[in-house]
Amino acid sequence: MKIKAWSILLSLILTLTLISLAVVLTLACKPLYYLDIHALHIPETTGYTISEIKANYDAVIDYSLSFGKVPLEFPTFPMSEGGRIHFEEVKNIFNLFKYMAIFGTLTGAAGILRQCRKQSYGYLKLTAILTVALPAVIGATVALNWDWTFAAFHELAFNNDYWLFDPATDPVINILPDAYFLHCAVMILVLVILGSLICGLIYRRVQRKNVK
Repeated sequence: MKIKAWSILLSLILTLTLISLAVVLTLACKPLYYLDIHALHIPETTGYTISEIKANYDAVIDYSLSFGKVPLEFPTFPMSEGGRIHFEEVKNIFNLFKYMAIFGTLTGAAGILRQCRKQSYGYLKLTAILTVALPAVIGATVALNWDWTFAAFHELAFNNDYWLFDPATDPVINILPDAYFLHCAVMILVLVILGSLICGLIYRRVQRKNVK
């Protein structure tokens, strides 16, 4: 395989890794939701206490972050069979991102070492371009119509309508407003763009050093 082909492959791996890491870090960022509890007035709109909201939210996040098969159980909320299936499907999607982040980090590190030995850094420039192009496209759709983007994502990711929760049988949906998911999307985009900027800055620094 030619060096150029290796650079393209490594760029794709790093791009997917940065996106996966951004998703996992956002999922694990409980403070984002804790801020939204107050910013979105969730206690006032739902009638639940802050401690109850946090406890049930934490149950969802801890379940989604784990690799085990321990079933999801809410401290105070009931859950329908459809809700249980949906959260299992969501967990499977997050597991995919977690595995991609782990695999990508390991293979990406090996690829970076290989390219450093060859003093070939074009992959950094390509990674910076790829990781900023995707957020630009997604960010545009989110800015134009968040509701449509949110619904379209669920229709593509799931082959059923279990994501359409009934608050009467799955009250957890009451503490997960659409605005919170919008904030998650923004955080993911910011983290990916940050990764792109870091790759671009490292590439420029290496190029300047080589010129000198």
